[in-house]
Amino acid sequence: MKEIVEVIKEQFRHLGMIIRMSRYEDKATYQSHYLGLAWQILNPAIQVAIYYLIFGVGISANRKIDGVPFFGWMLIGITAWFYMNSGVLGASNSIHRQVGMVAKMKFPVSILPTVNIVSNLSSYFPMLAIVVGTMLIFKVPVTIYWLQYFYYFICMVAFLFAFGLLNATITVLIRDYHIFLQSVLRLLFYVSGPIWDINNKNLPIPLVKLLKLNPFYYIIEGFRDSFLSRTWFWEKTAYGLIFWLTTLILLILGSHLHMKFRARFVDYI
Repeated sequence: MKEIVEVIKEQFRHLGMIIRMSRYEDKATYQSHYLGLAWQILNPAIQVAIYYLIFGVGISANRKIDGVPFFGWMLIGITAWFYMNSGVLGASNSIHRQVGMVAKMKFPVSILPTVNIVSNLSSYFPMLAIVVGTMLIFKVPVTIYWLQYFYYFICMVAFLFAFGLLNATITVLIRDYHIFLQSVLRLLFYVSGPIWDINNKNLPIPLVKLLKLNPFYYIIEGFRDSFLSRTWFWEKTAYGLIFWLTTLILLILGSHLHMKFRARFVDYI
């Protein structure tokens, strides 16, 4: 438990550094591109258009789900997925990528996954604004359910931090892990619900119940519960407890491994 407390303290102690580094990372990524930071919106927008043409127009015939057109339903899920996918992969490679900084100076290494998570918010929030605008265009009523978005946002950030710290540490110890993680995320994309409703795919009931235990699914469906005014998070108590237990286990493992090996990260890299 001391390791968790120490890691979390480092995040708050160096919050200013996290924000500055995240801004620098955004500029450094797109500084050589003509459109610059505009690609943070253009890239996911192009991917959304492709998925909509394939799964919305092609496969789902643009039918309505939960009372909204398929595009609006998909946009809620895929916006969350893009952020979580980039957050998981970026955090996983964050320590290994910054080996020069780690080697040359005394540096709070545990903040590197957080820097990546914060950096990706610059593309997530504009996409979220597009989601809200789309809901208004489709005349989805704004209700008190929308307030629970903030709960699911906290869930998402907490999960990404716990999972990112664990992945970043393992990637330093086992370099092939990052490639393995990419493959796992490709599979999770199709079973976590961003582009289709697993409840209506004629899957065996035990398999559907198992897929619903996926933290990614819990967060994506939580955002839909909020914007589509479907249900409150406390009405899904069992799934909520499983989600937070999973996040806590990931945080315990990630904090322990990080504190145990971070003094030798440079040697492993």
